[in-house]
Amino acid sequence: MKFEYVLLGLLARRPYSGYDLRKWLEIEGQFLWARAHHSQIYRKLGQMEADGWVRHEVDAREGRPDAKVYRLTARGREVLLDWVRSPYEPPSRFQEIDFLARFSVAAPLDKDAAIRIVGTELDHRRAQIAKNRDRDRTLRYEDPAPGLDQDLDRQVHDALHTLGAAAMDRWVAWLEHTLRSLTEGNPVQ
Repeated sequence: MKFEYVLLGLLARRPYSGYDLRKWLEIEGQFLWARAHHSQIYRKLGQMEADGWVRHEVDAREGRPDAKVYRLTARGREVLLDWVRSPYEPPSRFQEIDFLARFSVAAPLDKDAAIRIVGTELDHRRAQIAKNRDRDRTLRYEDPAPGLDQDLDRQVHDALHTLGAAAMDRWVAWLEHTLRSLTEGNPVQ
């Protein structure tokens, strides 16, 4: 996923300055994108403006430096919708940024696209569970390193599997609930 789609999704909501985008990403959007340095944000905004996806106006601020406030253009909205509606390829790990960002942007712009994204993610995770849940997880040792506690290694291995399986089950339950909510017109929670 490209960072510009996250920025376009935010600008679809309202105009932002580069500083306000960074602040939003650090607090409210911390699960949508890993830390973004302000230089990365400004570089992307400049590139997006050159591409005609956004435009800026200068907001004169008394006693503070003026700010460039960016707005989504019609072309930027087209680009954003093209991304929202493009095929979603689930990553190998669940709850990755690509799903979270794409779903959060898609849902308010194109509910049908959001339904497809959630459905694709759900099908993929169910297939992962079917393939991996009951596999042989026996640890085999051959000439282990001195001091390796095989019993503790097995305990940790099993505990992490249990943790991962429970997390995947919660993720699948959330996807099922969200898909039902979207298709039935209920609030998404």
